[in-house]
Amino acid sequence: MNDQQNKTAEEPHEQQGITLATPEDCACAIECVLFLAGRPIDIAELQKVLRAPADLILEGISALAQSLENGRRGIRLQRAGSLVQLVTAPETAAFAASILGMPTHAKLTVATLETLSIIAYRQPITRSQLEMIRGVNCERAVTSLAQYGLVMEVGRAATVGRPILYGTTLEFLQRFGLTSIDSLPAPEGVDELEERRRKDAASIRQAALLPESAEQQTQ
Repeated sequence: MNDQQNKTAEEPHEQQGITLATPEDCACAIECVLFLAGRPIDIAELQKVLRAPADLILEGISALAQSLENGRRGIRLQRAGSLVQLVTAPETAAFAASILGMPTHAKLTVATLETLSIIAYRQPITRSQLEMIRGVNCERAVTSLAQYGLVMEVGRAATVGRPILYGTTLEFLQRFGLTSIDSLPAPEGVDELEERRRKDAASIRQAALLPESAEQQTQ
């Protein structure tokens, strides 16, 4: 009995009908599980269901994501942190919305879109930090975004009062046709802004050293 148990433990990723020996094998199994689940699945749960090593699961996720995108399939693999799920491809979203009777776009105001953009690029972020950036009260905008399911509470800041930290959701990624937060386009002008800040900082440092240098020359 013990020998049989040891043998099973040594081969945790061997399943009936398929042996998860390669990332491609694992990708096939992951696609099946996600399709049947119809909801986001944690990577740890996938590992438990498939009884495969964590590194093989991660390789399988990458293989499946690449296969779905390169194969011009109607679905994509979406990942947010440790959660993964199958979603409609951005180019087929309109057809999915039509068959489900859903609106294709959420009606967001300019203020709400500005708030959402800041959260997406600066997450996790507190409401006070949002208001410092925008210069206006953001309570209503954050509430609307939460009601739309685009942002959510992701934790508490380790500061006085433990304010709520906000981040985007899987629904946000799906609405904007993104597979992950890393797929967000780079903001325009960021490189130029950072370069200007670097030069300004260098000028400040140089100015701070001038009096000391002048004093040394006098001596």
